[in-house]
Amino acid sequence: MATLKELADRTGYSPATISRILSGDPSLSVTAEARRKVLEEAGRLNYTATRSRRGRSPKGLLRVGVAEMLTPVQQLDDPYYLYLSNFLRQNCLDRKYTCIPLESRGEGFLAPEEKLDGVVAIGLFTPAQIDSLAALSPNLVFLDSSPFESRFDSVVLGYELGISLALDHLTELGHTRIGFIGPVYKLDDRRQRALEVRRQLFERQAEQRGLLDLGLMLDCPMEAQAAARAVGELLSSGAALPTAFLCANEEGAVGALLALREAGLSVPGDLSVVSFNDTPRSALVDPPLTSVSTHVEEMARAALRLLGERASIGGREPIRTLPLKLVVPPTLTVRESTGPVRRL
Repeated sequence: MATLKELADRTGYSPATISRILSGDPSLSVTAEARRKVLEEAGRLNYTATRSRRGRSPKGLLRVGVAEMLTPVQQLDDPYYLYLSNFLRQNCLDRKYTCIPLESRGEGFLAPEEKLDGVVAIGLFTPAQIDSLAALSPNLVFLDSSPFESRFDSVVLGYELGISLALDHLTELGHTRIGFIGPVYKLDDRRQRALEVRRQLFERQAEQRGLLDLGLMLDCPMEAQAAARAVGELLSSGAALPTAFLCANEEGAVGALLALREAGLSVPGDLSVVSFNDTPRSALVDPPLTSVSTHVEEMARAALRLLGERASIGGREPIRTLPLKLVVPPTLTVRESTGPVRRL
C-alpha cells in the first residue's frame, strides 16, 4: 500500500489532511476536487504498490482481494460505501492480512499476480462479475449484498428491524402521519432492477400499523438534491404534510433538511426526520440526525471473519465449508432531528 508520505508527495496535501480524507472525516473542510484528487491517487498507488512489492505474504496470513462496486470518486457521493471500504481495509491491517485491490475491466476483474486466499466484494455485482471474482477465489464473501446464497458467504444489514425501530420511535413520539423519502426501484443483489427494499418494508409495516398514506411516499433517487426537490414539490403542492419523514439513506435526509429549512419549517418542531446509515456526518448536520445505525465497522469485521473460516491457513483445512449469511442487526441513534408531534 502507498504510504501517507507518498500520497503527500503526489498530491501536495499534508499527511494529516490526507489521513482525514481517507478516513472519511466529514468534519474536514476541503473542496470536492481535493477529495477527488486524494482518493484517485490513493487508489492508483494502492494498485501500483501492491503489484510492485510482490513476494509471498508471511506464512499463516491471508491475501485478501477487495472488489468494490463504486470508484473512490463515486464514494464521495455515498459515504456509506466509503466507510465500509475503509473499515474493511483497517481490519485487514489489524489482522495482518494483505489487502489487494482488484481492478475491474468491463464485466470482469483482472487477476493479481499473487494467489488470493479469498475475496471480499463490497456492494452489488452482475452475475458475470461474480463469476469473474469466483474464478479468482471460490472463497468469496459479499459485503452489503447476498447473491447466490447457496454458494457464497455474505454480510448484510437487517433492514426490517431498522424500519421497525424507526417507526417505533416516531409513533412513541405521537407521529401518525409518517412519510418516506427514497426510490421505488433500485438495483437488487445481482444488479437487476427491483423494488427498493427499505421502501417495501416501510409500506408493509406502516400498513400493518394503520399508518400507510401513499400520498406521503416520495419517489426520488437517493441523493440530497433529488430529495430536496421532492420535499419542495410536496411543500408547494398544498397537500397535507406529514409530521415526520423516514429517509432511505443519509443523503436523502440531508436533502429533506435543506428543503424544510428553505421553506421556513423547523426540525423537529414542525417535522421530524429519521435517516438510515448513521455515518459520522449524521452527528454534524444541523440538527443532528436521528438515524438507523448500520454498524459498518462490525459488518467489515464479520466479512473477514467469515472469509477466514473458509480459508486454508498454514496448510490446515478450512474450519467451515457451508456458506453462511450473516445479518447484522441495526440500532437506532436518537438525536435532535426527532421530537414530539406539535399539538395545535
